[in-house]
Amino acid sequence: MKADPFRQQRLLDLQAIDTRLDQIAHARAHLPQAAQLARATDAAEVARGNLVLAETELGDVQREVSRAETEVKQVRDRAERDRARLDSGTGTSKELLAIQQELESLGRRQATLEDVELEAMERAEAASAEADRLRAISDEAAAQVSTLTAERDAAMVDLDAEATEVAAGRPAVVEAVGPELAALFDSIRAAQGGIGAAELKGRRCMGCQLELNAGELGRIANTPADVVVRCEECERILVRIPSTDGAA
Repeated sequence: MKADPFRQQRLLDLQAIDTRLDQIAHARAHLPQAAQLARATDAAEVARGNLVLAETELGDVQREVSRAETEVKQVRDRAERDRARLDSGTGTSKELLAIQQELESLGRRQATLEDVELEAMERAEAASAEADRLRAISDEAAAQVSTLTAERDAAMVDLDAEATEVAAGRPAVVEAVGPELAALFDSIRAAQGGIGAAELKGRRCMGCQLELNAGELGRIANTPADVVVRCEECERILVRIPSTDGAA
């Protein structure tokens, strides 16, 4: 293929644009904020799950407390009615004796129920404290997720803006390169890891970073400037930049 040396040199500008776009795409796919956000999200889910379990346990214990309080109140109310009846002296001796015996039984029952109530209240207090602790952890984890989400989104916006700006200059460079040479460049770039053209700098191909042998260098030196040459090692387009003294 033949192409004006100026068009060939513009391939380096095109390569620079595409390289930067590839770098931006890589940065988008490997944002440190995204990795941090994934870890924070997992931690937040664990914290939320622990909180749900703690709140469920707290609810269960609180219902135990409520039941215990109800049972204690029922026994107290029954005892108060019996005591009032006993104090009134209404009834036969046998009936009053039965009431007295029931009061003693209710007293024992009340003591047992109050112990159960106290134990349930202590467990409820501990469960409430644990739920509060886990709620603070969950809230902190959620706040971290929110912060990292905002940071990730802001980084994405910056990268997208840069990609748009960089890509905006590509059509003009492609036009300067020419459609046939640009198509060859794109084909090679797709097959060679994103690099389609590289400068021949001294003896070295800047694409594969290998030095060309003397025979290959001689062949390239004797090739007209308007002929597109390629590296024999990596097959990328070699762009020859004239030296300041005018030599090719």
